[in-house]
Amino acid sequence: MSKPILELRDVQTVVNKGTANETTILKGINLTINEGNFITIVGTNGAGKSTLFNVIGGNLGVDAGQILHSGVDITKSSEEQRTAFLARVFQDPKLGTAPRMTVAENMLLATKRGERRHLVHRQLKANLARFTELAATMNNGLEKRMTTATGALSGGQRQALSFLMATLKRPDILLLDEHTAALDPHTSLNLLHATNERITHDHLTALMITHHLEDALTYGNRLLVLQNGQIKADFRGPEKQELTVEKLYHYFED
Repeated sequence: MSKPILELRDVQTVVNKGTANETTILKGINLTINEGNFITIVGTNGAGKSTLFNVIGGNLGVDAGQILHSGVDITKSSEEQRTAFLARVFQDPKLGTAPRMTVAENMLLATKRGERRHLVHRQLKANLARFTELAATMNNGLEKRMTTATGALSGGQRQALSFLMATLKRPDILLLDEHTAALDPHTSLNLLHATNERITHDHLTALMITHHLEDALTYGNRLLVLQNGQIKADFRGPEKQELTVEKLYHYFED
């Protein structure tokens, strides 16, 4: 039986505290994520999806409740500390990569995620064959651009690189924050296929925010619906497989 890799217990988050705009975003979230879960997350704008990721990622604190990683309380640990076991891919392809460094150099940098940095030989040549093989799994020609500055890549290639960098060290938790939303439909579909293959092959634990209900139904083994800062539905197994877009739409009606 799989073990809980991440737990949120009665998590509450308030923004703009002490002002007229004070708002409670997350309202007592309880969520247990087991190893190997691939969870898709949907909800209206303002439902709390990005806030949930910010809280898990450590760049937004909680005002009540606990967050546990493999049973260890990480509620007060920093964003930097959490990079030892957590990786995130953002919507913007420009985030997560260094534009002046080559594709191979960016991937080498990703091998040091969560580690203390030391002045040692780069070992770029020794890793180039492995990096090229990994880049080829993206099916978008990235493997032919290993010595190209990342800033010169297409948006799809740069986002594929961000995804590769996030998964290179097989993080305990992978957060995909609408990581295909800024891409054209063909490129988006290609990256989604590659994403699913990598998560499945490496048995990664992942959460993916998406505004496309079809994608939420197609990918993953579990689906969460966030509404007004709370989890309104948690579909998994056969129940998720039987879901339809029409049934999901009910959660978006006024």
